[in-house]
Amino acid sequence: MVKAIVGANWGDEGKGKITDMLGQESDIIVRYQGGSNAGHTIINKYGKFALHLLPSGVFYDHTTCVIGNGVALNIPYLFNEIKSIVDRGVPMPKILVSDRAQIMMPYHILFDQYEEERLGGKSFGSTKSGIAPFYSDKYAKIGFQVSELFDEVSLREKVERVCEMKNVLLEHMYHKPLLDVNEIYETLLSYKEMVKPYVADVSKFLHDAIKEGKNILLEGQLGALKDPDFGIYPMVTSSSTLAAYGAIGAGIPPYEIKEVVTVVKAYSSAVGAGEFVSEIFGEEADELRRRGGDGGEFGATTGRPRRMGWFDAVASRYGCRMQGATEVALTVLDVLGYLDEIPVCVGYDIDGEVTKDFPTTVQLAKAKPVYVTLPGWKSDIRGITKYEDLPENCRKYIEFIEKELEVPITMVSNGPGRDEIIRK
Repeated sequence: MVKAIVGANWGDEGKGKITDMLGQESDIIVRYQGGSNAGHTIINKYGKFALHLLPSGVFYDHTTCVIGNGVALNIPYLFNEIKSIVDRGVPMPKILVSDRAQIMMPYHILFDQYEEERLGGKSFGSTKSGIAPFYSDKYAKIGFQVSELFDEVSLREKVERVCEMKNVLLEHMYHKPLLDVNEIYETLLSYKEMVKPYVADVSKFLHDAIKEGKNILLEGQLGALKDPDFGIYPMVTSSSTLAAYGAIGAGIPPYEIKEVVTVVKAYSSAVGAGEFVSEIFGEEADELRRRGGDGGEFGATTGRPRRMGWFDAVASRYGCRMQGATEVALTVLDVLGYLDEIPVCVGYDIDGEVTKDFPTTVQLAKAKPVYVTLPGWKSDIRGITKYEDLPENCRKYIEFIEKELEVPITMVSNGPGRDEIIRK
């Protein structure tokens, strides 16, 4: 059976922990989109890890971890990430890389930096990890697919063609050093050696696994509001963050995705620029950021302080709808235990009219949050394992959110540890 785990919001919902937990019941874990531009933080018996490209299943000896065709594959990064966990005592994981995955090139990262520099104050708040130039090249058909590494003659020709094109931009638009054909070609040959042991026809592998009744987990990166179609465009990522894309990014039929576990945070946070209606500032935001996550709300990849806000029911309900959520995992609830009362955004006031539907970005820019305030529970809920043992106001908060989302909340996370979870 295939299950997807995805985010409802701007990313950073706490998917890493839930993925890690669901990984215990999975035979295969697949990353199907995005690259090393976002990360998951996982805490287990080996220590604390920030994973970027590797699926969260790498810590289990019973799982096969798959990098699907939809991923932006940074080969040396993958290579170093595998080495870094093995060096810390984690057994060598079983990894397969799709022969149809596209390769992140060093110049993608440069172009990302150059473009942000050129745009100055009008930039997109990129993580500068090459994601937008990578996907641009993929869809402009001038990217390199893993399978192309294994035909050296046509590879060399393509490198020449691509460099010619890139160098025009480097010379005339960015005024930066030009690409060297030989250097790029040699880089790709070194990538071939690194990736060779892992390359497979992943779509066929998954087809057979589904036939054998294996449990497959599709692991999404970021959240619904960072999707290029349905998110806060243009302040979005460059690959689809939706569960539906898992079918394409992994190479399986769409009807095989039976369950979509959507991770929702008990308050809001976002990294990077873009519309964020329930955002809070100053001391109020600082306190929530300090108490939030494990060790505070800072990006797993960038270390950037996250922007903070109260729970946004409008955005989260929309995120659940776009993901096709069949169930919700509510995370970081324990963080809110210090508050006397907790505001929840239940509507957007746009030009004097209140809506409960999530609008397009132009409208979103005008939206002001409409809050209701719920009483806090003023206690530490970490260590509680049964739903009925939670304080009454805490249960009321969860049930209020569940009603707003219109999707059952089946898991409540009340701490960063793998077992700090309440099944509802």
